[in-house]
Amino acid sequence: MNTTRRRRLPGWITTAIVVPLAALHAARSTSTVRGQEGPGGEVSESAAAVTEHSQGLHGYIGFSHEPPPAGTSYSAGIGFYAAVWPLIDQPLADFQIGLPSTWITPDNSDNRDQPLAPEGTLARTWPERGPTWSSVFQTVEGGLGYWAGNHFRYGLPKFSMNATPQCYDYEIGSPGWSFFYSNEALPDDRLGVAQLSNRLLIPPDALPFQGTPHGEFLGYTWMALPFTDPTTGDPPTGDQSWTCFLSAANFKGPIAYYIPETWSKIGKLFNYPFLYGRGLDARPGNAGGGAMEINTVPRFDGRDAQGTTYSKIPQLQFPMDAQGRAILVQDVAYYSKAALYDPFKVWRDGGPLCAGRFNEQGAWKPRLTTRTTRFDQGGQEITGVEHVVDTAIFEGNVWGLQWRTTDSRSIGVFPQYFKHVGDRRIAVPAADVPAETGLLTQEFRRAGPGQPYTAPATGAWLRPGPRCGPCTARLADGSVVTYSWYRFVDQPSFQQYNWSDDRKARLQAFVEKLHASWPIDRAYMPLPSRGTLVSLDPGLLVTPPAGLEVGYVPIVTGQSAP
Repeated sequence: MNTTRRRRLPGWITTAIVVPLAALHAARSTSTVRGQEGPGGEVSESAAAVTEHSQGLHGYIGFSHEPPPAGTSYSAGIGFYAAVWPLIDQPLADFQIGLPSTWITPDNSDNRDQPLAPEGTLARTWPERGPTWSSVFQTVEGGLGYWAGNHFRYGLPKFSMNATPQCYDYEIGSPGWSFFYSNEALPDDRLGVAQLSNRLLIPPDALPFQGTPHGEFLGYTWMALPFTDPTTGDPPTGDQSWTCFLSAANFKGPIAYYIPETWSKIGKLFNYPFLYGRGLDARPGNAGGGAMEINTVPRFDGRDAQGTTYSKIPQLQFPMDAQGRAILVQDVAYYSKAALYDPFKVWRDGGPLCAGRFNEQGAWKPRLTTRTTRFDQGGQEITGVEHVVDTAIFEGNVWGLQWRTTDSRSIGVFPQYFKHVGDRRIAVPAADVPAETGLLTQEFRRAGPGQPYTAPATGAWLRPGPRCGPCTARLADGSVVTYSWYRFVDQPSFQQYNWSDDRKARLQAFVEKLHASWPIDRAYMPLPSRGTLVSLDPGLLVTPPAGLEVGYVPIVTGQSAP
């Protein structure tokens, strides 16, 4: 079962990253006891022991916004620019925090009591989500962050396009894999992402960045686009392909989309026709803001000579300007079908070229709001953080954090030490932590490289199979990616569907037009209103081989340590 069941704040949206029990190493419920070493290396019996735990910090640092104008439908896309920076200064084990991200669900507000999670699905075992289970039926989520299951950590965050199509029975994070939970690729019938870009690799361990960003921005938008027509078959399927656009200094444009059948097949699989037409393939997308989800943070506990317990978490750092501000999110926009869906469909059906730029007349830019975050440690309320730093909306309708005091440094440091007083955890400066607790010098475990990701040389990966490869690329996270070039409709994700030759030919021809017409230096998203763009790891950028310039895509088949 899952260890987090998403405490969704009313009116807010969260990154909602769900971590299986195994990925949290059983939440480290068995403490590690570490005695203090004396000058000769012996362990002092009188010294306080330091115990190691999980659940060091939990909370959602988020923003919401005003409701959309009455009578409007800005439910075909959402996007914004989010800051990228090293939240921690070294890669740590058992650490998971999402940087600002959002969460999209299908709009089933017309359903008041009928379960959307069929009996037998994982989410159906979460009674607190009833009676409809709409919040855990299907989601598009992910974004920037650190995940406990990452195999190749390098201190910086990564970007991942995660989704949950079947009530959290499984997740999809790339064209071949889930959310870093398994070394093996997803089964053929659970693949769901269609690689669209012929210039960017999408590795299973997510996309790394170049250098050491310090608050530069990555733009990303989810757009529902009609790559294919709706069908009335079994199951009936809508035409919404939720497509991920990125806006970085060295790459701009769509990278991949979720095949509509990914969302529609749950109704057929569970023989539950009520679900037909209720998935993200057909319904408008709901989103209500964004947040940083603080999910899995290790901690140390130690006692002073009087028996008072203190705790320590890793140092969390934020980019800070001279006014003590950390600008985290800007240029939030919701989109109607007029922004891209409509001209895209006209082009697909033989009309004039659609350049892919978002039409601002189809955009709504809401006024952002925020509120003080409630943090806890192991279920116990944390107090005092708001005296150091709090959420804020700044001039220009941007969201971030405001530090109460500033110094000459360009980073804001989140409270790292907490004093246990009854059922509260009070934030205290390091100077107030007694040395005999052993916490001041205690170091958190660093993460090492994980097992390689491997795709099978059978099934959808082999038939029809690649046209060219394998090739390799070295990434900034220290890993080596193996990939091969597939014709677009021959990539593994499509092979589970019995599509007609005509349907595949029409889709292939359209993607060839898109590859020929949409370069990677065009501003599809409007450029950020302030700041500069971050650069993706150049190791992700590829050039199609001669003869495969359009209509072919690089599919990652493995990722490993060198």
